[in-house]
Amino acid sequence: MNAHIVQTVVAATSYDAGVRAVSALSARMAYVAMCLTLCWGVLTATGWVHRLTGRQALRGGHIVLATFTLATGLTHGLAFLLLDSGGLGFLQVVLPFVDGGLARHALGIVGLELMIAVAITAGLHRVLETSQWVNFHRFSYVGVWLVAMHSWLGAAANGSVSTLWLGGITLLAPAITLTVLRFLPPEHLARIGLVDTPHVEVDNSPAPEEPAPKPGDPLSATVRTEVKDKIAVSVDHQRCHHYGICGSQAPKVFRLLEDGRLRYAKNPEASQTPLVEAAAHACPMRAIKVNRVKD
Repeated sequence: MNAHIVQTVVAATSYDAGVRAVSALSARMAYVAMCLTLCWGVLTATGWVHRLTGRQALRGGHIVLATFTLATGLTHGLAFLLLDSGGLGFLQVVLPFVDGGLARHALGIVGLELMIAVAITAGLHRVLETSQWVNFHRFSYVGVWLVAMHSWLGAAANGSVSTLWLGGITLLAPAITLTVLRFLPPEHLARIGLVDTPHVEVDNSPAPEEPAPKPGDPLSATVRTEVKDKIAVSVDHQRCHHYGICGSQAPKVFRLLEDGRLRYAKNPEASQTPLVEAAAHACPMRAIKVNRVKD
């Protein structure tokens, strides 16, 4: 009888050890894939791969890495449902702070679910407005850093920081660097050579004189404000790769259609000038040309 109990306990312990090993391995693989996904996504979306190497980056690589990250992350979380001792319930795995859940667990849950939501939205981007999809896609950065904090806090709690320190920092450093560069103002990126200053032509020819207002015309009593610059926009469709970054910068001027074509306003309102110039700065393929005309 006692021998049977001992054998059962040993089997259960070996089973739990195997499940924990799978959970730990999948967590480390998810961490690696997550950092690579972020780096590849920034390099692809901004066109910096082509800028630095002369070769185009494949967006499919970013999708494959993101899918692998989510798959291994889900494996890591769901493995805790299979433990015989010390396991977690389904609600504890999918909802933070259920039954006294730890903060580090909550970081991982929220981060992973946020990345899943971003992935689903990205898959449905043809149904949604382009600007909305791009803006929501940026929340993936938040998800990455939540999961990174979860990983490091978990490693500290399990006493494995020393073994993961070198690899973790090696992967996290370029991810942090690219994230910072991604959100730098265009003029700083142009200064370090990652983007080119967009080509802007200024038409300094004198504007035609306006006829003087007639007596009694309501406009005669109006104080004229300062003259604003109007712009003419053109896009080189041979160079444009339809990344949609221009739509996130100036959504009232640029828009990707459901069939992938780019629609844009050739003569936008003067109030859109700063946004259009920002879109020209951000375009990785330098496909947007801005002509400024004095009105």
